[in-house]
Formats: sequence, structure tokens, C-alpha cells
Amino acid sequence: MLPRQEAITLSPCLNLFPTLKPPNRTLFFHQITALTITFFAYASFHASRKPPSIVKSVLGPPALEDSNLSSNDSGWAPFNGSHGTHRLGELDLAFLSSYSVGMYFAGHVGDRIDLRLFLVFGMMGSGFFTIIFGLGYWFSVHLLGYFMAVQIFCGLFQSIGWPCVVAVVGNWFGKEKRGLIMGIWNSHTSFGNIIGSVLASWVLELGWGWSFVLPGLLVIFVGVFVFLFLVVRPQDLGFEVPGQEVEMMNVENGEKAENEEVGLLGSKDLGSPQGIGFFEAWKLPGVAPFAFCLFFSKLVAYTFLYWLPFYIEHTAVAGGHLSHKTSGILSTIFDIGGIFGGILAGFISDMIEARAVTSVAFLILSIPALVLYRAYGSLSMIINISLMFLSGLLVNGPYSLITTAVAADLGTQDSIKGNSRALATVTAIIDGTGSVGAALGPLLAGYISTHGWNSVFLMLIVAICFAGVFLIRVAKSEIKEKINEGKWLWNSVNTE
Repeated sequence: MLPRQEAITLSPCLNLFPTLKPPNRTLFFHQITALTITFFAYASFHASRKPPSIVKSVLGPPALEDSNLSSNDSGWAPFNGSHGTHRLGELDLAFLSSYSVGMYFAGHVGDRIDLRLFLVFGMMGSGFFTIIFGLGYWFSVHLLGYFMAVQIFCGLFQSIGWPCVVAVVGNWFGKEKRGLIMGIWNSHTSFGNIIGSVLASWVLELGWGWSFVLPGLLVIFVGVFVFLFLVVRPQDLGFEVPGQEVEMMNVENGEKAENEEVGLLGSKDLGSPQGIGFFEAWKLPGVAPFAFCLFFSKLVAYTFLYWLPFYIEHTAVAGGHLSHKTSGILSTIFDIGGIFGGILAGFISDMIEARAVTSVAFLILSIPALVLYRAYGSLSMIINISLMFLSGLLVNGPYSLITTAVAADLGTQDSIKGNSRALATVTAIIDGTGSVGAALGPLLAGYISTHGWNSVFLMLIVAICFAGVFLIRVAKSEIKEKINEGKWLWNSVNTE
């Protein structure tokens, strides 16, 4: 087991510019700064993750309906043959499987070393291998093994990002309105997808290699900014832990009550606890149900992430087919819906104080939304955009909620008994398990799409049903708790 690192180095810019330190800057200023820096950090990760979906239509076999294709539109070996869609799905699997495996280790390591340096390391590696993938265009690389190996390394470096940014945000913000705050913050996923789609689509006509180089450079640039400015914990600047709560511990001999100040990540004594064990974290209440729910939720979300531009180009809208560039840009509507979905899910879950009930409601409503999008999305551009927006809102709502507020709640629950080094591990378990589903979804879509897109949408609907099933017991518990609270309030009113 890795020992916890005690010495945390401040970011260089804080040492160079003392005016950025307390008391010149307030806690609120540094909270917003941490929120903003981690927002753009993970947005850049997702921007570099988007190019494979944009270039699928260029690398892979052309649409059967396209009869006016130039020689440059005939695909790129080894993805342009009859098994091209299969290989594109396998390429997604290479990235996402290494990402999911790396996630478990990244969370374990992230709870024990300087999160700022670890995050920067992941960003630099991710940007470097994204650029390496694009260089295959200029060096005329046609080896499947090359692209697979690059995607594997890229997935490993990308897996470092999520546990780090969630842990940093968890350090700076307490539990109050966590769902809404993290719902807004988690829009970085869709924001990054939009930026990545626009960048990759914008330069696609210059050669598909540019669609990787630009997002790769973006990650590296933002990584330098993170290195210079990010502060991991409020304690590093002398602030008290936000959102402190009082935990009453009863002692049997004399019913002695002892007050202990506990922050978001645990007890006041930050030097004592060691990181929680991997299997121990799995046993925490709620971790397994939400992890397996995210498995299927992320399967659906990432199928859209990697295949939606390809689907749009290969499906007629108002009787005509769209170009590579237009399809990539149009697919951002799904991500725009995802931004509103994450915020709405966070707001509702805060308001009713029931994360599972909110997630299940979104999952149920997403089923008819996908059916309508598949059945009527081709009638007109307005209908296509409207149903795509609605689908993104409902699909990404629970995905966003579980990966942020739910993970933070589970990583800071009372049963951990003040362990301040659990959040990144719990976050990695939940998102790592979801990433296994994310790896399977695009792979299955690559194979199933050869039998028709109706089959792909059927797969997505079945996955949504399974996602809801895993949360039924947790949702029932939340409903019973609300009913009991209502009865207690009613009895209290009548007693008075």
C-alpha cells in the first residue's frame, strides 16, 4: 500500500504572487478558482476524447447511400473494409477498457499523493498520445496495432483525471446544495464534448490528423495552467474545512457525548487516517448499486458519445444526408441537452433529497425519448434537434448525478468514520465500473449497427432498464424515509 504523502507543495503562481494568498483573497474566491480550474481541466480531457467519434465517418466505410464520394472519402485502412465498423468499435474498446482499469488504480493512488501533480501528469500524457494518434495521418500509418496501442495508453492517462478533479472539488465544498453545485460543475463533460466536436469538425477537411492534434494541444495547454494555479485543499492555504458538521458519539459508560468536528472528507485530524482499502470501499452502503447503475447508464451515454455523429451522417434527415462536418457539429445538441440534464438532476435531487429516486425518474423518461428520436428524428431538422436535446437531457441527467454528487456523498458518508482519504477511491470505483459499461457500449454498437440502427436503440433501451433495476431498492429506501419523515412531522404538529 502506498503511504500517504504529508508534504503538499503549493502551486508556483501562489508562491510568485503572494497577493493571491489569504488574507488578501477570501475562501469564496479560492473555492470559485478551484471550481473553475477543475472545470476546464476535465473539459479539456473530454475535448480530447471526442475526435474518434468525429473522424469515424472518415476512417470507416462510407454510407451505402452516398454515391458521390471522392477518393479521399473512401475510408482509411484498416477501418475502411467490410469489417470497418467492427474495428472502430474495437478501437473504442481499447481506450475505454484501459480507462476503466486505470480508473481503479488512479483513485487508489490519488488518495495518497499530491493531486495537483498527479492531475497534471495525466493531462500531459493524455495530450501527448492524442497527438500521437493524429500523427498517423501524416506518416500514413495503417497498422491496427498502432492505433490500438495509442488508445490504450491514452485511456490510462485519461483515467487519472476524474478521481482527481472530484476529490479536489470535494475538498473545497461542503454537502449543502452539493447536487446543484456539482450538476453545474459537471457540465464540463458536455462542454468539453462540444469544444472537442467543434474543433475536430472544423479542421476535419484539412485532414483527420488535425482533429486529434488540436484537442491534444488543448489538454497540454490547460495542464500547464493547472500546474501553475490549482490549490488542492483549503487547508493548504490555512482555511478551515468547509461544511463542518458535528458528529455525536455516544459512550456507553455514562452516556457521554463527545463533539467532533468533521469536514467534507473526514475528521479534523487530517494526518491520521490512511486511504480506505479497495474492497473495503466496495462494501460501503450504496456504492455497489450506484456503481452497477452507472455501468449501464454510461454504456448508453458513451454509445452516443462515440457513435452519434456517425449515426447522424448515415441516417437521412428530411430526405437528405449531412456532411462529415455538419454531422459532427449537429451532434453537440445531445451534449447541450446533457448540460441542462445534469443541472436539472442535481437541482431536483437537492430539493427532494433523494438521489436514487431522481436517477430512476430520469432513466424511465429517457426510454420514450429514445424511441421518439429513432422513430421521428428523421422527419425534419427541427424535430431531430428537439428530440436529440431531450434525449441528451434525460440520458446524461442520472449519469452526471451519479458521477458527481452521489460519488461525493458515498465517499464522505458517516460509516467511513472520519476517514479523510476515501473520496477519490470511492469515486474511482463508481466511475471505473461505469467505464466498463462505457467500453462495452461503443463496441457492441459497432457490431450491432451492421444489423440496423433499430437493434442499437433496442440495446440502449435494455441497458437503461437494467440501470433502473439496480437502483430500485435504494429508491424504495429513500421513499420510505421520506414517508417516515412526513409521519414524524405530522405527529409533531398534532402533538403541539
